[in-house]
Amino acid sequence: MTSDMSEELAEKPASFQLQFLQNWGRLGWRGLLKALTPARCLACAEPIEESACVCVSCWQKMKLLDDPVCDVMGTPFAYDPGQGVLSAQALSHPPPWDRSRAAVIFDDVSKEFIHAFKYGDRPEAGLFMARLMARAGYGVVAQADVIIPVPLHWTRLWKRRFNQAAFLAQIIANTADKPFDPFILKRVRATPQQVGLDAKERHKNMRKAFAVKLNADVKGKCILLVDDVRTTGATISSCVAVLKAAGAAKVHVLTFALVNEPFRPHI
Repeated sequence: MTSDMSEELAEKPASFQLQFLQNWGRLGWRGLLKALTPARCLACAEPIEESACVCVSCWQKMKLLDDPVCDVMGTPFAYDPGQGVLSAQALSHPPPWDRSRAAVIFDDVSKEFIHAFKYGDRPEAGLFMARLMARAGYGVVAQADVIIPVPLHWTRLWKRRFNQAAFLAQIIANTADKPFDPFILKRVRATPQQVGLDAKERHKNMRKAFAVKLNADVKGKCILLVDDVRTTGATISSCVAVLKAAGAAKVHVLTFALVNEPFRPHI
């Protein structure tokens, strides 16, 4: 702080002086933290200016899912077919959910964010993912009466220490000022990992894996279900089925990444 600034500050009321010094202290603390722990790109680890972000190069490589997309499947159209037009997949194999959105296509770049968040103890990756999800899913977020995560079985929750879907759902709910309830759905059966299973095996694996909490207030409501990745939709379909059986009027889905070719082994 310069001498001129000190003299000007001395002429201000005590409350202003206190607020100024607090703000100055915060800036100094942030500067120290930035010097000690420089921000790095969430994808490639290159130094960047701000934390919980990506470098310009990785941002340009990301495949953001902007309109036009199928309102039901969330998959991209090569051109704008007009309002209300659905994809061939949505018409030939309608899913149990009503609408879905995803922020990005699952690829080598988006996989880095997911793995950093899920397995690398980097919550800043989750913050970045939640921001992109809120951007892509503003329509389904606005319609939601309550936002809930895909739950983990308690055994997997104990091993992983946190539910990444609940982390994302809570940030999105708080940002949009929407109710968040991580306990409406529960996982009642510990299922084997989905990695390496084909679509049919995944759906079989998820059968009767979820239940709605007794006396949960879902009847007639529009529920937004949040997860990190949608591959074949087996896990989400199982969740949606029990929510609708419990009386939910609509269930919308929001994920960070969408596997656009789910029958190829990605994750």
